[in-house]
Amino acid sequence: MDEPVGLSGDDLGSPYLRLERRGPLAWCVVDRPDSRNALTSSMYFGVRRAVDLVNRDPELAALIITGTGGVFIPGGELRGREPDRWMDFPDLLGLDATPFEAIRRSAKPVVSAVNGLAQGGGLLIAMLSDVSVAAQSATVRAPELLRGIADMGYAAYLPAQIGVARARDMLLTGRVVTAEEAERWGIFTRVVPDDQVQDVATEVATQICRTAPGARFQVKRVINDHYAPVDRMTYDAMLQSEEMAEGMRAFAEKREPSWVPKEFRTGRRL
Repeated sequence: MDEPVGLSGDDLGSPYLRLERRGPLAWCVVDRPDSRNALTSSMYFGVRRAVDLVNRDPELAALIITGTGGVFIPGGELRGREPDRWMDFPDLLGLDATPFEAIRRSAKPVVSAVNGLAQGGGLLIAMLSDVSVAAQSATVRAPELLRGIADMGYAAYLPAQIGVARARDMLLTGRVVTAEEAERWGIFTRVVPDDQVQDVATEVATQICRTAPGARFQVKRVINDHYAPVDRMTYDAMLQSEEMAEGMRAFAEKREPSWVPKEFRTGRRL
C-alpha cells in the first residue's frame, strides 16, 4: 500500500497553489491556467492549509488569496480532471476539506484580491474573507443549482450577506453579477481598477494588521455569527445525489442537464 503523501514547510499540496511570503504578509496564489483556476480537491484543501499555516506562524500576520491570468477562482473542477490528486484524498468535498469555515474563523486576517471571475467555491472564499477587493472587470456567479448541487453554504451565507430577495435571485437563476453590482449588494466592499487589485489588497491587509489581534478576533466572531449555521449533514448527503452526478456529466459534456425542459434548452452548457 502506498504511504500517504506528507506535507512540510509552505507546501500546499498542489503544484497549482503556492504560498508566497512578502514580509509579514502571505499570498496564496491560485495558478492553474489550463483550467482557468478551477480548484481540484487537493487545491481546496491547499487553500485551507494556507489559512492554517498563517495562523500557526508567528512571522506571518495575514493571508491574501488571489488568482492568476485574469481569473480569481471559478469554483471546483467539475470535469473529473485532477492531475494533482492525492492517493488517499477523499472523493467528497465535504466541509472538513474545504477552506470556507477556516477562513470564516481565522484568527489572523484573510483578504481576497479578486482579480477576475469568481464563482462557486471561489465566490464563497471571497465572501467569507474579512475584506474582498475586486477588479472592475470581475464578475461573480453562484451556478450550483445549475449543476445539481444543493450548496448549504450558500443557503446559509448569502441571505445574510446580501438579503433574502437578492440571494434567491442569484441562487435560483445562476445569473452573472458585475463587480459594481456586487459591491452595491455587499458581496465586495471595494472595487478598484484591475491593475490596482494587489496594491489595494496589500493596503487593506496592512490596515487590519494594525488593530489589536485579540479584540479584533472577538469582533470578527460576533460579526460572523450573523450567518446562519450550515446544514452539514444535508450538504454531505447531497454530494452523493443523482442530480449532482448528472450535473457533473452535463458540464463535462458541454450540454444542459436532463432536467431542463426541452422547450427551454439552448443546446449549450449552462
